[in-house]
Amino acid sequence: MASSAPRHRCRVMASPWPGVHSVHTDSARSFARHSHASFGIGVLAQGAHKSASGRGQVEACAGDLLASYPGEVHDGRPVQGQTPRRWHMVHLEAEVLASMTGPERPAGEVEWTNPVIRDARLRAVLVRLLQRLDRWDAGRRTDADALACEESLVEACGLMLAHHANVAPLLEVDRELSQVRERIADELLAPPSLAELASMAGLGKYQLLRRFAAAYGMPPHAWLLQQRAERARHRIRAGDTLAAAALASGFADQSHMTRIFARQFGFTPGAWQRAAAARRLQ
Repeated sequence: MASSAPRHRCRVMASPWPGVHSVHTDSARSFARHSHASFGIGVLAQGAHKSASGRGQVEACAGDLLASYPGEVHDGRPVQGQTPRRWHMVHLEAEVLASMTGPERPAGEVEWTNPVIRDARLRAVLVRLLQRLDRWDAGRRTDADALACEESLVEACGLMLAHHANVAPLLEVDRELSQVRERIADELLAPPSLAELASMAGLGKYQLLRRFAAAYGMPPHAWLLQQRAERARHRIRAGDTLAAAALASGFADQSHMTRIFARQFGFTPGAWQRAAAARRLQ
């Protein structure tokens, strides 16, 4: 008899502001290599977790803080013998962080220094932020509650920027590879063939695959699907129906979008649509 799939429950919630959402995850699932377009900070509440990240192999246990930044390629799997992991994250778009950094330190040049953080003060602030966001999502949506959430968000981001962030080094990528990535991004609905991309870069197809994966953490097709999922997320947040978002993002149909979207973010497009609607209807 076939074994059942690993336990996985994920709830995504809106916040008082556009560009910010929080996620509760309870999962025994392993996640393949991927990256996000947003900054993420959160708390691992239960279990233990191993991950390959931009800082090499790391391990987190209950009580540790988790952090990711845009474009950082990582994976994730439970530590053998541990209970399924539970974690609670808040994700914010780069422009939200930019509103806190000031012009002397653009958010696009910021990266978190470690994917696993042990900082009691930051943990207390982050737990308070997540609790306030939970209360707001449960129906407490007065101006005063929104202000309390925003204060906690600014305090948490301020501590991250002061103690757990630095200016990202310039990524040394061949101009040809940058052009390949830009062309894929520009043609998400009808991407060029691998032969076209290789010819454009002046490389053999195998050389292109190896060098693209070395530069961006994944091969071109995986990068393409990730960008389609990100486009779908933004279209749904803007009010598109799921079917319209799937079509506009280059997916064969809504089911295809759902599979890739859930694999990328941990929650379904429908869950994201409900969170986005809650934000619009506040």
